[in-house]
Amino acid sequence: MIHFRLTSIIKALAITLLISTFGFSGEYHEDGGALINSTVKTQDKTSFLRKFYEQLYFVPVWTQENDISNFTKQLLKQIDSDKTLEATSSIRLNAFGVLSKANTQYKSMTLDQKIAFEFEIANLYKNYIDHLLNGNINWSAFKGMLVNPRDENEINGGWVTYPSKFNLYNIMQDALVNGSLADTLYRASPKGFNYEAMNNELIKYLEIKQKGGWKIISAKGVIKPGQTSKFVPLIRERLGATGELGGCGNSDSTLYDACLQKAIMKFQKNNGIHPSGTIDDRTFKALGESVDKRISKIRLNMDRMKWLNHRFEPRSIMINIPDFKLTFIENGKVKKEMKVITGSKNHRTPIFSNRVSNIVLNPYWNVPQSIIQKEMIPKLLRNPGAMGGQGIEVYQGGSKINPASVNWNQYRGGNVPFRFAQPPGMRNALGKIKFLFPNNFAVYMHDTPTKNLFNKDVRAFSHGCIRLGEPMELFKIFASFDSAINLAHANKVLKGNSETNIALKNSIPVDIVYLTCWMNQDGELQFREDVYGYDAMQSRK
Repeated sequence: MIHFRLTSIIKALAITLLISTFGFSGEYHEDGGALINSTVKTQDKTSFLRKFYEQLYFVPVWTQENDISNFTKQLLKQIDSDKTLEATSSIRLNAFGVLSKANTQYKSMTLDQKIAFEFEIANLYKNYIDHLLNGNINWSAFKGMLVNPRDENEINGGWVTYPSKFNLYNIMQDALVNGSLADTLYRASPKGFNYEAMNNELIKYLEIKQKGGWKIISAKGVIKPGQTSKFVPLIRERLGATGELGGCGNSDSTLYDACLQKAIMKFQKNNGIHPSGTIDDRTFKALGESVDKRISKIRLNMDRMKWLNHRFEPRSIMINIPDFKLTFIENGKVKKEMKVITGSKNHRTPIFSNRVSNIVLNPYWNVPQSIIQKEMIPKLLRNPGAMGGQGIEVYQGGSKINPASVNWNQYRGGNVPFRFAQPPGMRNALGKIKFLFPNNFAVYMHDTPTKNLFNKDVRAFSHGCIRLGEPMELFKIFASFDSAINLAHANKVLKGNSETNIALKNSIPVDIVYLTCWMNQDGELQFREDVYGYDAMQSRK
């Protein structure tokens, strides 16, 4: 009952604010409202126009007696300035049509025509809010293309999306209470993951395109510092177009000099390439991307950001799969960054958010059914003693058995009623420590005995979990703020092989994301290769 009364009061207040904000005459307000009421009441109860105007008590919000409302003007200005909308988008074209009609026809419109125009603008608002909050990725179609879970214990390429807390209706309610649609639209736009800085870069690249962009470099091979090449002037021109040439002169010299080498090394770093200074095939490939492709990549990743879990806490962890990096953020600054190994193309790490709640020292590795089927059984068929060589034990129920006593042929392609486990130790696939965050994918962060793979630029090698390059450094960071961790005691435990679980008192948010373009904490625009092919799958083109 209290909630109902409050809602009624808010709606009544909204009507009062509408009248005062838009300066409606009583006659237009009453006659226009009556026409809106009679029109939308004929529509389905779930229709946008009916739901929208019912919450507004059928008050016209986009039109006044002699002009379009301030809210309409703010909406049109927002659409005009929103560079995430392509020049030929239907929203932008429809907004231009609304403005043209308002300037040339409005004063001669009848009441019926004004209310029809009201509905036209309302639908423009609906379409723009859908773009602002949701972007242009067809998530239903994309998720349908992902590998479906084949077993409850099997890791698959999932992507969990997190919708905005804003919607068509509460945006308008907020705008009415605050008297400004523009302010509410700003609050509703994404704020995390350096989204606003990305928007500034989008504007920059659109300006570059307007100036003609850059010439496409189609080349392969190697250019080392001190060598000459006909491609060097084109490379200078390419880096100069985006302001990445630094203080080097944009000359026609074919010499790959020290100044250009410094610019190339920075370009390589910002494109996920080892900054050797040698221009190789990967560097040529990145240099050869057109301005249109880079703009599309910026827009696509801004759309992805709209569906990430926007949380603002003092501490957080982000793992970006295409970057193969973990970043620990504390009070808005990077406290630690480390290399990670993520899932291979056939065992893709899922994208989702949760919280690190437990840390396990000296963990057992309970082998997933998928790995047992695809890797363990073929090994056992070739060599019944293969598991012993890897230090993996096989259990039936709670009893340890000899793998050589089982006819493994009968379990090809079906569920295996045995548990495969690797005890703690230096050979354990999880290393000496794992970090748990609850999820349906059986994914976690862990140490690894296979350290050599961290030397590679592209590190998609795991079965889906995240292998940490510096697990003990991450553990020490947790110990610095969580009293559940006694670092001295933990170090003693780690010298042995006794599995020990630590329940954290302060869980930390962790976001596993897939961004092939983003702004880092140093204000540098980053591009990465599309390791899982998701760019092509999600592209609007």
